[in-house]
Amino acid sequence: MIFGVFILVHELGHYLFARIFKVKIREFAIGMGPRLFTRRSKKTGIDYSLRALPIGGFVSMVGEDEQSDDPGALTKKPIWQRFLILSAGSIMNILLGIIVMCVLVMTTTTLGSTTILRFAEEGALSQASGLKVGDQIIKVGDTKVHTSYELVYEIMRNGIEPLDITVKRAGETIVVKDVIFPTIIEDGVVFGEVDFVVAAEKKTPVVVIRHAFYQSATTVKLIWESIFDFLTGRYGVEHISGPVGVTNAIGEAAKAGTYNLLYLCTLISMNLGIFNLLPLPALDGGRLVFLLIEAIRGKPINPEYEGYVHFAGIVLLMLAMVFITYKDIMKLFIK
Repeated sequence: MIFGVFILVHELGHYLFARIFKVKIREFAIGMGPRLFTRRSKKTGIDYSLRALPIGGFVSMVGEDEQSDDPGALTKKPIWQRFLILSAGSIMNILLGIIVMCVLVMTTTTLGSTTILRFAEEGALSQASGLKVGDQIIKVGDTKVHTSYELVYEIMRNGIEPLDITVKRAGETIVVKDVIFPTIIEDGVVFGEVDFVVAAEKKTPVVVIRHAFYQSATTVKLIWESIFDFLTGRYGVEHISGPVGVTNAIGEAAKAGTYNLLYLCTLISMNLGIFNLLPLPALDGGRLVFLLIEAIRGKPINPEYEGYVHFAGIVLLMLAMVFITYKDIMKLFIK
């Protein structure tokens, strides 16, 4: 149900901007495969459909994958309008993720700073490396950190090796070289681990806005870097989840509490938006690549040829989804 909401929001973005720019729409569908339910609007002639496979959705527009002389065809609209229509779904998902993150921050009782309050134990690795109680950490490596969320993420991702930590100590800014953090292994992947506790910040409207902004930005960064880590081999195929795995994760998060559920919803919504911007055939990002080529060439690539590319992408995407779904189902049985 929650996963379906994210898909609905995504497709609604495409739909709304297509309507704003008066593009003729054939169908607004949630899901893929055979139709389970269809209702046609008498006013607009648009089919609103629910389809059998809960793995996506689409807004079918005239001129999207074929040549058309209809003034309402997508190809008849200026490039900037088409760019907004194609990117609107991802933007809506990212905005939804930011809204959920704001709710999460507002309902959190304690917001962590980057100032070390105490170490987890006497002689903790980072303490032995030179960090001290009262240090306000302002950089992890070359990355500035403003909240505990950013601090934990940077150490988690990069703390598998010694890090230079920039701190404010007694009014001075100093760099503590080669700080070592403990590491943990989860599902075969090594992560750095924070071995100290940070002080809480007083919860004011300004602090809440600051945390919501930086946590949202860091979540987007987390997703991009996760994609990079997958492509470079840090994460394997076994760490990818499809609708079955996501639905199971949502159920587990719901059992764990509202905070975990909201956080997972933020991740999924932003991830859906960012993934669709990847320059791959059949995804919004792939279509944006063709728009950029058109802008550079001064004329579009034959829509028929573009359609072939996206069709091949859809076939590959469907095969990947079958494989990932099978893997997710097997995980459920193995558990």
